[in-house]
Amino acid sequence: MKTELKALLFDVDGTLADTERDGHRVAFNAAFDEYGTGWYWDVELYGKLLAVTGGKERMKYYAAEFLHNSNLPDKFEQLVPELHAAKTRHYTEMLSAGTIPLRPGVERLLQEARGQNLRLAIATTTTPENITALLENTLGGDSLGWFDVIAAGDIVPAKKPASDIYDFALREMNLEPGECLAVEDSHNGILSSMGAGIPTIITVNDYTRDHDFNGALLVLDNLGEPDQPFTVLKGNADNHTYVDCALLKALHDNKESSV
Repeated sequence: MKTELKALLFDVDGTLADTERDGHRVAFNAAFDEYGTGWYWDVELYGKLLAVTGGKERMKYYAAEFLHNSNLPDKFEQLVPELHAAKTRHYTEMLSAGTIPLRPGVERLLQEARGQNLRLAIATTTTPENITALLENTLGGDSLGWFDVIAAGDIVPAKKPASDIYDFALREMNLEPGECLAVEDSHNGILSSMGAGIPTIITVNDYTRDHDFNGALLVLDNLGEPDQPFTVLKGNADNHTYVDCALLKALHDNKESSV
């Protein structure tokens, strides 16, 4: 019996918007300056730090792997949550200023999915505050209500690449993995979504273009627009030039028929 596509689950950072290089990285550096740590994460270093998901975890990874846990600020373990809170504040201020737009095709696809009664959810390691700021400042104040579930931050103990965040979203939506598609941008992301059994499409960004996306239904440079076609990096888009619900349903049905 063929399973109907009922929901789309989206990652946030790098997927909905290019938030990493010119958003989170800049906000981390502002927090570091505010607290006088003397730290600075340049573009190349931040790309290496993205191997670890979660901002607090990323700072601890930086301290261990790049500073070898030496010359750290006093009471470093206690300071990490404060630094992360300051970073979130700087990040939301940037979003409020409108400096971080959504990626091509994101708003169009979300609106189309809503019009076709596909359920929407978010599954991410970023904080709920970051999601609220991004959505409200790009899609409007009512956009949080577009999503049945916003699974975010520390709501589960193990962050991506563990499947926990997607497992949580599926439970909350009372859906089976085969009734969904995930949209991700990174190797850790697809390990998480596919670990939950959810077929996944990928839209890469500058930091993730060379990641391993084995098992993805489709790998694209972005979701595309009618006047701004995507580039297919892996897979078959069947003559589509932008991601719409028809393409997603075709990918889902083809996945079903190959199982």
